[in-house]
Amino acid sequence: MIETEVLIAGAGPVGAIGAVRLASMGIDVICCEQTDSFASDLRASTFHPVTVEMLDDVGVAQPLIDKGLKAPVYQWRDRRSGEHLNFDLGEVADATRFPFRLQCPQHHMAEMLTSHLPTLANAEMRFGTKLVGAREDGDGVIATVERDGKQEDIRAKFLIGADGSRSTVRKVMDVPFDGITYEEKFVSVSTPYPIETILTDIEYVNYIADPDEWLVLLRVPGLWRILIPAGPDTDNDELLSDVSVAAIFDRIVPGVAVETNFRKIYKVHQRVAGSFHKGRMLLVGDAAHLNNPLGGFGMNSGIHDVWNLADKLWSILRKDGDIEQLALFDRQRRGITNAFIQAQSIQNKEFMEHAPVESHAGRMDRMATIAADPALRREYLLKQAMITSLTDAAKIA
Repeated sequence: MIETEVLIAGAGPVGAIGAVRLASMGIDVICCEQTDSFASDLRASTFHPVTVEMLDDVGVAQPLIDKGLKAPVYQWRDRRSGEHLNFDLGEVADATRFPFRLQCPQHHMAEMLTSHLPTLANAEMRFGTKLVGAREDGDGVIATVERDGKQEDIRAKFLIGADGSRSTVRKVMDVPFDGITYEEKFVSVSTPYPIETILTDIEYVNYIADPDEWLVLLRVPGLWRILIPAGPDTDNDELLSDVSVAAIFDRIVPGVAVETNFRKIYKVHQRVAGSFHKGRMLLVGDAAHLNNPLGGFGMNSGIHDVWNLADKLWSILRKDGDIEQLALFDRQRRGITNAFIQAQSIQNKEFMEHAPVESHAGRMDRMATIAADPALRREYLLKQAMITSLTDAAKIA
């Protein structure tokens, strides 16, 4: 039977960085991914400052920065009036080595990490390999994987589920995944058209509030990404049709014929697993929690999960640390997911869609108050940059 210290199911950005970090700490790791290569669509594209620090620690921050765009300033904007507030992460440069959001499609990081993993003596990357089952056995886990129609067992000290929202590891652990699925769909389209030549006062990251059709405008190298909501009953083919997409852009840059090169429909969830830890099996990233994308917390919080977990596994495997540290991992990461990640992404959505809890004028006044007060602005920037969430998680004993 093949043996390793840590088996990771899933080689998305969370699983890949977890594998490289563990291997760089001297821990034997196998990372299995059921697809034949890393995901190459756009998906997540914002890396927060503290996440870039983690990437720097495993040697991929600068190559990713070279491929991406630095976005120190991001904008909250009222679509109808054009009123906007800019927030500059340069103001918290004393709290991070990288005071900007890095705008770069996640597949660049996944490619770097999964290409680097096989060069490490104590690591193995297996594409086309699907986890189909697992069971605890004494002081380890026996996982069954399938490749080319054949099954084999891998014995590991620990199994990490970084295998997404339909996680096999979570199902094996038999923990609930409670929460909600939003009724509306999210439509994502991308275009090389230079929207900034029409909307000349926007930034690389823009959250635009409107009661009828809020939107997010994100700049990545060579493209603008647009995210908007759509009714649950509208046919997907209709939403992605040339007519519908042209209408979306006509409401953003009227009278301009805009070419697109990416169109997709997403269903969006707010869910948190009942536990991130059960015995020697653990959950990180989308396998552990899902939230709406407004704020760019999803992928980043998943990377923070696996970073936290790697420290604890290293302590257990190399320093004879207490295995109860895994319960601490659960308290810290699940606690901060509920207290911050979920709450903040919901709050961001409510602001953009003018939810009825507070009037739109009241929201804009509140944001203007934050923007005008140095102390409040700093507190807000630290939260949105996820610096506060890491600090708060570390305080959980």
